[in-house]
Amino acid sequence: MRLPFLSRTTVSFATLVFGFATVFGTQRVVAASFSVVADGLNNVRGLNFGPDGSLYITESGVGGDGRCVPGPSLEGLDSCVGTTGAVTRVKDGKQERILEGLPSTALRPSGSTGEGPQDIQFDAVGNPYLLIGYGGNPTINDFPESASGWGQLYKVDFQTGSLTSIADFAKYELANNADGGNVLDTSGEIASNPYALAIKDNTAYVIDAAANNVLTVGLDGSNLKSFVVLPKQKISNPVFPTPGSGQVLPPEAPPSDRIPEEIEIESVPTGASFGPDGALYVSEYTGFPFPVGKARILRVASDGEVTVFAEGFTQLSDLEFDAKGNLYALQYSNEPQWLGTADASLIQIAPDGTRTTLLSGNGLESATALTVGSEGDVYVSNKGDRAGQGQVLRISPITKVPESGTTTALVAFAVLGLISRPLIYLNKTHAKTRQR
Repeated sequence: MRLPFLSRTTVSFATLVFGFATVFGTQRVVAASFSVVADGLNNVRGLNFGPDGSLYITESGVGGDGRCVPGPSLEGLDSCVGTTGAVTRVKDGKQERILEGLPSTALRPSGSTGEGPQDIQFDAVGNPYLLIGYGGNPTINDFPESASGWGQLYKVDFQTGSLTSIADFAKYELANNADGGNVLDTSGEIASNPYALAIKDNTAYVIDAAANNVLTVGLDGSNLKSFVVLPKQKISNPVFPTPGSGQVLPPEAPPSDRIPEEIEIESVPTGASFGPDGALYVSEYTGFPFPVGKARILRVASDGEVTVFAEGFTQLSDLEFDAKGNLYALQYSNEPQWLGTADASLIQIAPDGTRTTLLSGNGLESATALTVGSEGDVYVSNKGDRAGQGQVLRISPITKVPESGTTTALVAFAVLGLISRPLIYLNKTHAKTRQR
């Protein structure tokens, strides 16, 4: 996924400087600055730079007054459908919603943990493609046939506001169920949640977070198929939330007296980026109970062979390479979501494997996506589970500084606020937001 400050958002943090030590791998401290380039967003998701140099941002919206189902996060709230999804553009310092009225569902009345527009990408000639997700029953269509709907990839005309469907991934999953075991807790229905995409040549590679699948389709809508199902992994001595602890207990949590010594968890892919070697790299969030240090970055070769490129992460939400071959990985949260924490991290992996944490916590929370600008700055969707509070941060590594002691040196705190609220649970094994 791929500006000056907004004139109306001049809550300038004036080159705030942070010192951090990486939490794994070769330790390194980086001084970095960040600024807010967009704010007031509703469940902010994917972002990318268009051919005009503008930043395009997807918002999953705040749901609406349509069909409601019980929210899956045990909050006692309903998740209700509406048409509040949008695409926002930041151009010449001005933030503007340029496409509105898109599918959205979110918890009511808070409007949090929304689901709808997930990602936006541009092809080689500058045509935009918009991905709309949905972690529910693929047979449900809440909107008129002439309107955009759930689980599809659309070619967009921003001049007219029209959307042309390229592929319906939800219906494909219903017919094929590529991973063979993908069902919702509440309904027993097959689920699909197209969450991110990458484009190479004339083909879209689409990540389905609920189906543990990478699918491909021609940009002309031809040859929709499953490219690869991502592998599960076994976890020893898993840690689950316990009754009476005050932590959120999803339906899949086992009784405290019957916690298994080993479990198998789903991959739950979230982001995709092509590397300098031409292979597709995929980040994973992992399934419940979202074990610390078990999220991986997977390398998928052109023949579909999957290998582990890097591991030791927690709840990855996106990744992307820069022009120098550095890979940036984004952690949605640094701890399992059921703990109710929100602090996120942005980690750089150099071509030699050195890992550097550029920003961790201190205003980076519930981070959902990233992209790299032409000058090497990293743009991150921040507070991505909230209505009206979402942001895009521009994070600029400045210079390497000597590391003093074993962990972080100086930290200048940014007053961005912290809300500790867990991401909801999509189904038995998946933890994608009821939005994306």
